[in-house]
Amino acid sequence: MSDAWRPGRRGFLLGAAALGSAAGSARAQPGGFSPSRPVTLVVNSPAGGSTDFSARLVAEPLSARLGVPVVVENRPGGAGVVGVQHAARARPDGHTLLVGYSGTITGWPPVRGTADFDPQRDFAPVALLTEAPQVMMVHPSVPAATLPEFIAHAKARPGQLAYGSSGNGSLQHLGTELLKHRTGIDLLHVSYRGTGETIADFLSGRLQFYMTTPPPVLPSVRDGKLRAIAMASPRRHPSLPDVPTTAEAGLTDYAAEAWFGLFAQAATPPEIIARYAREAEAVLAEPAVANRALEAGAFARFEDPATLRARVERETAAWTALVKAVGIKPD
Repeated sequence: MSDAWRPGRRGFLLGAAALGSAAGSARAQPGGFSPSRPVTLVVNSPAGGSTDFSARLVAEPLSARLGVPVVVENRPGGAGVVGVQHAARARPDGHTLLVGYSGTITGWPPVRGTADFDPQRDFAPVALLTEAPQVMMVHPSVPAATLPEFIAHAKARPGQLAYGSSGNGSLQHLGTELLKHRTGIDLLHVSYRGTGETIADFLSGRLQFYMTTPPPVLPSVRDGKLRAIAMASPRRHPSLPDVPTTAEAGLTDYAAEAWFGLFAQAATPPEIIARYAREAEAVLAEPAVANRALEAGAFARFEDPATLRARVERETAAWTALVKAVGIKPD
């Protein structure tokens, strides 16, 4: 397991050693925004998951460029609501940002509504950070080595096989419900508080099927503790080159790719958003950052605020259509 996945203490401080000479030049931004104190990247899930990884991936190089420490603060709880609300209520001064997961940003509202938070109302997109296609897996006790074999196995046992997710509206949940809708299989949904808990039960055999992003499950797949049967993506993944895509496995026009982005409060001044977008683009272009992401099973990928906003709107509409089609209700 790489250092990227070793959970630190809550509020893990990164980048202190990198400040030195960078501090003066980073703050010397005439006519632009520069942070005057440590910057907090809020993650609404526990340390060790994919959102946490994306935050820690950019924290240290971002710290070096900004000239101030960057703190990754994990605030799980309330199915992710606690952390998102904390970030939304922070002062819009560029010192507290949210690293948001696509399941939270685009999957939550169609399932749970916008009473707790509304990503499109409460946040301003800053930059896309990473993308990670979900990998479909079965527990080794399931006699299926391919997606068609699993579908046949599940159809012969309607309602007898279970899958897990990080809660209603998570990409794991919606992606599996889309699979059920497209194939006609019937799987029992078990909701957990986070990826770590889900993986623990999956490894124990309490769950028979699970899909999530590669980073937290790569070691278990490579060790044979879990069996990858398909990538929920239009392309194969370099970390799992022998695992076919869903299209190659016979399920066309299906994809459930996760992404992780940087968001500021909706009232954040444009110059602050512009500064963070520029720095995020520079950080994600660094070969070391791209390589670290790839080693963990993700892709470092930048999108500017306008492009990220369009992505949020498009995916929210797509998940809303699925929720209505299959009748998904809040848990």
